[in-house]
Amino acid sequence: MCGIAGLWGTSDPAPVRRMLDVLSHRGPDDSGIYQSPGGAGVLGHRRLSIMDPQGGHQPIFDRSGARALIANGEIYNYPQLRAALAGCYAFSTASDSEAILHLYDAHGLDAVRHLEGMYAFAIAEGDQLVLARDPIGIKPLYYGERDGAVLFASELKALAGQCENVREFPPGACYSSDSGFATFYELPDAPPVDDTAEAYIAALRATLEWAVGTHLMSDVPLGVFLSGGLDSSIIAALTRRQISKLHSFAVGVAGSPDLLAARAVARHLGTQHHEYVITAAEVLAALPTIIYHLESFDQDLVRSAIPCYFTSRLAAQYVKVILTGEGADELFAGYTYHKRIPDHASLHRELRRSITTLHNINLQRVDRMTMAHAIEGRVPFLDLRMIELGQRIPAALKLPHAQAQEKWILRKAFEDLLPSEIAWRRKQQFDEGSGAADLLPRVLAGLMSEEAADAHRHRHPEVYLRSAEECY
Repeated sequence: MCGIAGLWGTSDPAPVRRMLDVLSHRGPDDSGIYQSPGGAGVLGHRRLSIMDPQGGHQPIFDRSGARALIANGEIYNYPQLRAALAGCYAFSTASDSEAILHLYDAHGLDAVRHLEGMYAFAIAEGDQLVLARDPIGIKPLYYGERDGAVLFASELKALAGQCENVREFPPGACYSSDSGFATFYELPDAPPVDDTAEAYIAALRATLEWAVGTHLMSDVPLGVFLSGGLDSSIIAALTRRQISKLHSFAVGVAGSPDLLAARAVARHLGTQHHEYVITAAEVLAALPTIIYHLESFDQDLVRSAIPCYFTSRLAAQYVKVILTGEGADELFAGYTYHKRIPDHASLHRELRRSITTLHNINLQRVDRMTMAHAIEGRVPFLDLRMIELGQRIPAALKLPHAQAQEKWILRKAFEDLLPSEIAWRRKQQFDEGSGAADLLPRVLAGLMSEEAADAHRHRHPEVYLRSAEECY
């Protein structure tokens, strides 16, 4: 996990160095700059050392020195790619990112079709720049233009003051300065496939266990967020089966449901559990920092970012990699509003739509809050095999009817790994279970009344419109 930035169309490294300074929290372990010999552009990298901590400095160069790579993310099929490429290419590091460089030599822009993981990367070759972002947009990337030059960075704030009309780089897309943008992945729009609940339960167990296994690749300590809800508890249970000494992390206000449930799961699984009780005073003190890193004023996103921020801060004391349960609600109908959707066909369409928006909502929150504390967040539920399986499972097995327990098929698939009261615990969003949803209004009430807030919105509507458009 890292931060990347670049400027293509001029040879001045100063703007890239300024962007790297803004991104220093994403990569406190190392930094690197590449200047194209022909003056075509500059690439910059801030490194959080996960794979090959000693030898994985970036930019990474091919043997000839003609190509340079900077990357943010993890390539989970790196072991398989390295084995396949080793006969033709000499690897100079044990970093998973190096596989991207050799794949590009072998396949050109089609290299992205061979990658499994989360990533945003840039490759420089002569006068050509190549950019790409992973299929779901787990890792962020933004770009803009100034005086005919292209600028890009991992976060919006790095581009502030550098250029106007900043845009989000689309998920599942690649860009070449020679040929422009091309889409290499779109979420399948396929109808569900009728099969038995037993068959889908078996498929869910096998696929998610496999996905979690691939997401454990790390040369540094790894842990799990554990809210005590279904999704994080499943990830914790599957991770614990493969890691004997597993750290788990939970936060909440005193006596909150998440803290109590997380303790029960941690005892059941035998994790090394850590928790932190948050107070109104420290939420108030941290709120400007949270919004700065989150890059959004959306009130729902801010509420959910509060516990995520404090959990990340806690986890950073013990680990550098964290697994989370993001994506399960969108795959398996976990939100309250799903029960108001009138029919299963409409629910199926809504679940697909919601997955395509995650890069601007929950994934943005996870990336920004973990990286604010220099740890890497991973999301096994959003492995492409899991997404494609989720698309095949009929909505009737996820939410049989409006009175049913949400995510029914997911609960059935993993109920034997968890205490019954956790496997069938009523869904609470992260901010609700942790108590942050109730805490935030109390914190803000002392700063500005609701009447004053409404008056501010009426006087400055452009601020709220702009934040919604830019962040969503």
